[in-house]
Amino acid sequence: MVHRFMKIRSVPLALYVHFPWCVRKCPYCDFNSHEARGSIPESVYVDALLMDLEQDLPCAGARSVESVFVGGGTPSLFSPEALERLVTGLRARLSLRPDAEFTLEANPGAVERGKFAEFRAAGVNRLSIGAQSFDDEQLRRLGRIHDRRAAFAAAEAARAAGLDNFNLDLMFGLPGQTVARALADIAAAVALQPAHLSHYQLTIEPNTAFHQSPPTLPDDETTDIIQQRVQAELARHGYERYEVSAYAQTGWRCRHNLNYWEFGDYLGIGAGAHGKLTDSATGRIHRLWKRKHPRDYLASAGTPARIGGDAPIRETDLPVEFLMNALRLVEGVPTELFTERTGLAVAALEPGLSRARERGLMAMDGDRLRPTELGLRFLNDLLQEFMPE
Repeated sequence: MVHRFMKIRSVPLALYVHFPWCVRKCPYCDFNSHEARGSIPESVYVDALLMDLEQDLPCAGARSVESVFVGGGTPSLFSPEALERLVTGLRARLSLRPDAEFTLEANPGAVERGKFAEFRAAGVNRLSIGAQSFDDEQLRRLGRIHDRRAAFAAAEAARAAGLDNFNLDLMFGLPGQTVARALADIAAAVALQPAHLSHYQLTIEPNTAFHQSPPTLPDDETTDIIQQRVQAELARHGYERYEVSAYAQTGWRCRHNLNYWEFGDYLGIGAGAHGKLTDSATGRIHRLWKRKHPRDYLASAGTPARIGGDAPIRETDLPVEFLMNALRLVEGVPTELFTERTGLAVAALEPGLSRARERGLMAMDGDRLRPTELGLRFLNDLLQEFMPE
């Protein structure tokens, strides 16, 4: 049993907004996304989001929001008018820092590209563009609605709109992918000079079309070589790997995601959105989530029924809850951050910490908790050392 020994200090706060619709469901996607059939009820949905936020505000206290992330689904299907109304509503209800990072996920489809300048005018200052690949054959296999040219055009349109701070999402370990084709994707991405790159391995998740009819993926040896070669290539071009799947040019790390990885708090509004919140008076930490299906979420707007669940994080689970986020960071985190965010002494990490160090999965660099390169590669094995017995 572990015990709190101090009151948790004020924890940074972010906001996640979920947009649940997309043009077409991709066969690998297990996110809460739904194909838009007919017109999207965006005005009604914005109303529901703002009511949702109002009811969550007591959990925020007097804290300012440091970042906003609008994810999905495909949030760039929002009209600029609807997004502007959402942003205006958020600013009227929240204390939003003047320098807050405001990210919008965007699909490279031609329908959305023309909106980028209007999104920027509405308050968006960062785009995350879901390119996934620059290989037309792979894009077809992944069920994407865009092609290579559209992905290039989206990045160019972002820069033309003044959104130099943009991320490109890329996947690797794709069906039949070779090392050469994976590196060709990286070369195409680097040519666009994004501020940030996310590079995720394709995994087959339950309740997806790929799970029902699995494609043939590269073997482990090939995906390991791809990851190592990509890391070296991105480093050569000035992209520092700072998280398991994230690379950034100097000064352009994603502040919103860093808040997750450093066990910060976040409000989550929208269908299926999750939040993590710390009670400043008691130090108790809990997670809550909203009704998942857009139909149910809209039907319960403005009522307690919008909550899909609310669960406290047990004291015995706090070490692994903290570490499953923090150990994604290549540099790790200071030991004092563990205490500040959980209220627990560093001794609460034992005996898992000693076992992980013995196995070469973790290192202690002065007062920092850090995964080794082996620990980053086998993160699930590392986290198992900290699971409550």
